[in-house]
Amino acid sequence: MLNITFYLFILVVAIQVFYYLIVFGKFAYTKAQKSNPKRIPISVIVCAKNESENVTKYIPLLAEQDYPDFEIILIDDASSDGTLEIFEEFEKQYPNIRLVKVVNNEAFWGNKKFALTLGIKAAKKEYLLFTDADCYPSTKDWIKEMSAQFTMNKTIVLGYGGYIKIPNSFLNKIIRFETMLTAVQYFSWAKIGHPYMGIGRNMAYKKEEFFNVNGFIDHMKIRSGDDDLFINQASNTKNTTISYSPESFTYSEPKTSFKDWFTQKRRHVSTASFYKPFDRTQLAIFYISQLFFILLPIILLVFLHQWIIVLSLIGFRYLFSWITLGYASAKLKEKDVMYWFPIIEIVLIFTQLNIFLTNIFSKPVHWK
Repeated sequence: MLNITFYLFILVVAIQVFYYLIVFGKFAYTKAQKSNPKRIPISVIVCAKNESENVTKYIPLLAEQDYPDFEIILIDDASSDGTLEIFEEFEKQYPNIRLVKVVNNEAFWGNKKFALTLGIKAAKKEYLLFTDADCYPSTKDWIKEMSAQFTMNKTIVLGYGGYIKIPNSFLNKIIRFETMLTAVQYFSWAKIGHPYMGIGRNMAYKKEEFFNVNGFIDHMKIRSGDDDLFINQASNTKNTTISYSPESFTYSEPKTSFKDWFTQKRRHVSTASFYKPFDRTQLAIFYISQLFFILLPIILLVFLHQWIIVLSLIGFRYLFSWITLGYASAKLKEKDVMYWFPIIEIVLIFTQLNIFLTNIFSKPVHWK
């Protein structure tokens, strides 16, 4: 049994090498992105439900973007706080802001996809740029940088949405590391030619891509997935590209309690179960190999079985994974989380296992 465990461990390390060097290296070792600014008309779309505090702070930052031709579509999804009233004031204040009011619909009650569909149909521009109500752009050039990646063929652009740094918070480092690793995954697979997801905090696509797949109709009953499930369905090798210049980033306020973050991650993981078979498989292989990389050497080292080789493989794996993620984190301005890499990785591996087991027995709650 120890020999079988040993050879299985070698296989796990080989799988990790493949992901970190071959797959993730596609993004990590690529050159800095050069922009080719364009002047295509853009509709920025923001959907909000009970976000009065956030929209008060962040909508003016969108309205003040340095871009020649853009409108902002503010969607109020039947808010019960003061969000609608704040939106109405913004509509009076900024000539390029238009408001879409969503009332509760019995068939689509509380479904963000229904609200987004109304906003997309109301947009006058052909190119759509999405962010969330609790997000803000890193610079006034956010629209410019994201729109610069559109070409005649590339009609879907995947961006990066990070989280604000909170000093002396280990949970914050975990959240930002996990967000960075997720971005490295979907950026890398997009560069390989197999895009599988994007995030609603920062993504763009041409309106025709929405109607080509009949919008969200195929997964309308799934409360989440207005971003990743849509990209999983609509994107392909030819039509998708990425934007990773720091000027194109957006940022959100992170969760400050482990319970809230755990609940958020449960929603994300549950949505991934509806991805295409290949995408579900490659994600499962990666996370299972991570778990076995932690568990198998414990067994081997307890019995001192081939311990020199085992320790060498552990050191080798940490070396190349640390280097690869180090380059990637530098591109995404998250380099400080790498100092805690081994500890954060172990915490994430067992958190994800906990999430998987919890989701088996209860369904997570979606959209407000």
